[in-house]
Amino acid sequence: VQLVESGGGSVQAGGSLTLSCEVSGYTDSTYCVGWFRQAPGAERERVAHIDGNGKTTYAEFVKGRFTISKDNAKNTLYLQMNSLNPEDTAMYFCAARWGIDCPPEKERYTYWAQGTQVTVS
Repeated sequence: VQLVESGGGSVQAGGSLTLSCEVSGYTDSTYCVGWFRQAPGAERERVAHIDGNGKTTYAEFVKGRFTISKDNAKNTLYLQMNSLNPEDTAMYFCAARWGIDCPPEKERYTYWAQGTQVTVS
């Protein structure tokens, strides 16, 4: 399984960015995939996920601002981020694990992308 991210960059507060994550190696839809982020000096935290049934989960601090989606035909995960603020500045990681459920603990995710930096000023 491989995860390859793209997107990210620098934006002013109130702006928008979209992250993409191409997923390869999964043979069916029974996996959880989503996004974590890690700010300097902070723990890696869950942002949003899609489980094997297509159910989405969002961290409270992004509800109403971020939208996670998945294009099964392209095997690509997206994170649309709107109304960005400086507190959203972090390295963002796409992650995946086998199984339908999406636990919040980062240790339970097996596959990780390389990370992409998002900076909001």
